[in-house]
Order: sequence, then C-alpha cells, then structure tokens
Amino acid sequence: MSFTDPTEAVPTQLRTAEFMLRPIEADDAEADYAAVMETREDLRLWEQSTWPEDDFTLAANREDLARLESRHGEHRAFTFTVRDAADIECVGCVYVFPTTAAFLTKAAVTDLGDLGWTELGAVVYFWVRASRLASGLDERLLAALRTWFAEEWMLAPTVYVTNEQYRHQVKLLERTDLTLRFELREPGKPGAYLAYG
Repeated sequence: MSFTDPTEAVPTQLRTAEFMLRPIEADDAEADYAAVMETREDLRLWEQSTWPEDDFTLAANREDLARLESRHGEHRAFTFTVRDAADIECVGCVYVFPTTAAFLTKAAVTDLGDLGWTELGAVVYFWVRASRLASGLDERLLAALRTWFAEEWMLAPTVYVTNEQYRHQVKLLERTDLTLRFELREPGKPGAYLAYG
C-alpha cells in the first residue's frame, strides 16, 4: 500500500496487554506534555535540537499536536500516541513518514547495503517515556511495531531510525536482528541518523 494515498485505509490502533497506540490529537496535549518534559534530555539527543526547551509550554505543545493531527488526517505522515493499557498516561510516541517527507528529502542519505532508499515502505521514529525505559518498554514497543507494520500496514521494507548520539536507542536497535541500512545527515544537525531494517 501507499499510505500517502488518501483512499488507502491506514491502521488506526495497535493494542497489547501493556500499551496501545492510536492517532494523536490536540486533546492529548496535557498527557503528551508530561511525557515530553520528563523525557526532554533524551529527546534533545534524539532530535538533535534544543527541543523541548526548558520553557516549552503546554499551549505550545497543543499547537504542535494540532499540526500532527492535521498532517495525519491529510495522509502526509502519521503520528501515534503510545498510551498505557488503560489509556490514561502517555508513555511515548511513534512517527511514520514516507521517504518523500520534506525533511527527509533534504537529508544526505548514504546507502549501507543493497536496499535502495526509494524502495522503503516507511520510515519510523519512536520514543518511550524516560521512566519506562528501565522496564524495557521500548524493546517491547519495537517488537510490536515490527509485527504491526509487517502484518497490518503491509509496508515492507520499513526502517526504524534513531540518532547516533542517542546511545540507548542505538543499543536497543543493535540488539535485534535488524541491520543498519542507511545513514542520514540532516542539514544543521551534528549527529548522523541511523536507519535499521
């Protein structure tokens, strides 16, 4: 499937005994903000930016989520909030992009294997709330995402991206059977992004 085609149905939920994913909405701002601010040191490494700044506000977060919700509805890219099983607390976020996303077209992409960048079905980024890392939630989320994309999205191949400076997530991806496929360098960002598939 081509998930940027608005006539194509896109999966709307992933549920396990521990967590669930659903499309993010502006009304998720308060729960998302709590998770973002708790995880801001990791997110700055992951984003290679100063976001979220220490003075980042709930109102600014609501504006960000409204943009993500709109983008999702327009089939340009998809953002899912990761919630606990009771759908009370935000425990992370998942972002799904086509290779044609504006920020990706500006990146210098180095192919490290036999897979072409334009052959990809999706480019996936994810993060997990800092307080949930010790329990291994990120590992279980990654495993669930891999199954979800293969079986429900029918997107193959898919790559999972992190920044080389976010060592925790690099180590997570390297513990799997995924292979480093691409290196991406975005203008103005010091660290390379690593795509595993």
